[in-house]
Amino acid sequence: MPGLNAHGQAFNQTRQVYLATRLAVAQTHWSRLRGLLGVSRDDFRNGCGLWIWPCRGVHTLAMRFPIDVLYLDRAGTVVHVEHNLQPWRFSPIRRQAASVLELPSHTLARTETALGDSIEIKLKESV
Repeated sequence: MPGLNAHGQAFNQTRQVYLATRLAVAQTHWSRLRGLLGVSRDDFRNGCGLWIWPCRGVHTLAMRFPIDVLYLDRAGTVVHVEHNLQPWRFSPIRRQAASVLELPSHTLARTETALGDSIEIKLKESV
């Protein structure tokens, strides 16, 4: 993913399937604000993901493609799901969320990821 450094993986323990094998992390003010801006659909395809923390909601302003969005609590449990969030939209704010996982559109349907699933984020030690 040009412009994003992949530092880990996101694994759905409930479904026993990887959501992202090239997971970038946005944990600074600037990286959280920037998110996927400037990333093309071709660069953000199956296997890619962006984990934003802390985060309780996202926007797709100025983005050029839709995304799937998972809201996770501190334990990594899915507390809200947004399928195929279109460009120029705001997702809802979820107070119980501690972080958000942005994935290529249709990833959640393909993996059957749902509310209550347990997501494990594995990061390389360099993060």
